[in-house]
Amino acid sequence: CRFSQMLHPIFEEASNVIKEEYPDKNQVVFARVDCDQHSDIAQRYRISKYPTLKLFRNGMMMKREYRGQRSVTAIADYIRQQKSNPIREVQDLEEINSLDRSRRNIVGYFEQKDSDNYRTFERVANILHDDCVFLSAFGAISKAERFSGDNVIYKPPGENAPDMVYLGSLTNFDLIYAWTQDKCVPLVREITFENGEELTEEGLPFLILFHMKDDLESLEKFQQEVARQLISEKGTINFLHADCDKFRHPLLHIQKTPADCPVIAIDSFRHMYVFPDFSDLSVPGKLKQFVLDLHSGKLHREFHHGPDPTDVAPGQPIQDLASSPPESSFQKLAPSEHRYTLLREKDEL
Repeated sequence: CRFSQMLHPIFEEASNVIKEEYPDKNQVVFARVDCDQHSDIAQRYRISKYPTLKLFRNGMMMKREYRGQRSVTAIADYIRQQKSNPIREVQDLEEINSLDRSRRNIVGYFEQKDSDNYRTFERVANILHDDCVFLSAFGAISKAERFSGDNVIYKPPGENAPDMVYLGSLTNFDLIYAWTQDKCVPLVREITFENGEELTEEGLPFLILFHMKDDLESLEKFQQEVARQLISEKGTINFLHADCDKFRHPLLHIQKTPADCPVIAIDSFRHMYVFPDFSDLSVPGKLKQFVLDLHSGKLHREFHHGPDPTDVAPGQPIQDLASSPPESSFQKLAPSEHRYTLLREKDEL
């Protein structure tokens, strides 16, 4: 791979720069894998584009890969940023009252920093700091919040949103990580130009609400129905919302414009399918059936051959559409053989 050959000396030089700053081998490790020789590793971590730069923390692969500039300076700066402390220590509990409540905040109250409880909290923060703001308080400052021992609290977005308390073991990494991830990574995420490729790499089709940026009512309704009808489908499809103005091109694929928003559609990375009517969103089971019809192949089948015979009223002829559904608009971003065949043209995304 020509691009891998071009990156190799840059990557090696960046490792030398970082080695001088962090001589302890346990601090930062640079490694490279020949995916022709070690296809099992590539398959395990779903590497299909080359070169790919992945970050691992404590043996766990981070979902966000490095997509910055391919230069010694940029890669070294990225590592320095990753080495910075992801937890802000508060010096007065009044700071908690002035938190930015548009963000997701995780606050840990500990008797002392040199403890197993805090070290576990720190590991979790290192992994999820892109998704949540992490804060901590110690000793006398945190005493008022430690009436039953060390404590971790989630403060969700919204001025009046109630806090949620972690009730599990603070030394059990798997438990506290799962709890924190559930709080920090929303069920319905926003897709943007910056994270579009990252989301496609998760390998799951998209269920997308296209809405105007200031139309928060439609977004809230969509979020509620996804939580009510589709929580069991988490892990089989990604629930997303997108700004209609910014994502005009996907709308054109399904013969819609921002004037038609809100619009719900599925992008399977092969084709796009439109939810018939947004007003049907709250009809019990309607949205879930739409997703189940994707998994069963019914959506694709009906675009080619018309409604299934079981869905046609007696005596009504079955229409043979002999046509294809609109092509995927995110297919360019989906994993392919070579990273540099992916063209990220913002005006055509």
